[in-house]
Amino acid sequence: MSTQDIVTVRSFLPTIPLPGNKDRPDITTSRLIIRSLKASDLEALHSLRTQEPVMKWTKAGCIDQNIEQSKAKLDPFLAPNDAITANCAICLKDTGEFIGIGGCHLYPADHGWPEVGYMLRTEAWGQGIATEFLSAWLKFWAGLPRTEREIEVQKDMVDSEGAVEEQLIAITEKSNAPSQKVLIKAGFQRFRDFTEVDDSKTKSLVAFRFFPSKGIRSDGV
Repeated sequence: MSTQDIVTVRSFLPTIPLPGNKDRPDITTSRLIIRSLKASDLEALHSLRTQEPVMKWTKAGCIDQNIEQSKAKLDPFLAPNDAITANCAICLKDTGEFIGIGGCHLYPADHGWPEVGYMLRTEAWGQGIATEFLSAWLKFWAGLPRTEREIEVQKDMVDSEGAVEEQLIAITEKSNAPSQKVLIKAGFQRFRDFTEVDDSKTKSLVAFRFFPSKGIRSDGV
C-alpha cells in the first residue's frame, strides 16, 4: 500500500497473539471436525493442492508441482506462525478424513484487515460443506478476545476514518459464483469490485466483508 492509499483507523480486533494451535479446541458440526493444522497434514494438503479445479481459484492458479511447494503453504499456519493466523484443517466427522483447509490465513492482509478463505476437495463440493464450515468458524472468530488498536487500511476497504467497526474480509474471483453464494449465506456483504495484476495477468476480483460484532446469521448452518 502506498501512503496515498491508506487511512489510519481504530477498531477492536482479535488480540494478538491469537490462541496457538495447541490451545485451540476442535470445532464440531453435524458433519465436520474443524481442528488445528499439524505438520502431519502435509500429504493430505498436497493432495488437495494437486486438484486442478481447486487450484484454479487460488492466487497461484495452478497445482503445486511438488510436496515442497505444499509445505511452504502449510508452514505459515504452524507454530510459531499460528500467533497471527487461524487457519484450520476441515475434516469429516465420521472418518476424520482431511477434506480441506480454511480460516484466517492473513492477519493483516495487504488491505489491512484480517482475511478469511477456504479450499475443499472437489469431492466435497455441492453438499453445503463450505457453508457448514464457514458458519462454524465465524462463531469461533467472533468469540475471540479483542483489543482496540490503530491499524492502517486501504481507503477502499473502510467507509470512514477514526473509530470503525471491525471487518473480516474475503476476496474471490468475480467468476467464482459458488463461493460468493457461500459468503453471502454466511452473512458477508459484497462491497467492492476491483482488478489486480499478477504476473502480467489481470484478474477481476470481488471483496466481501463480515462484521463480527453484528453476530452470525440465524439461518446459517
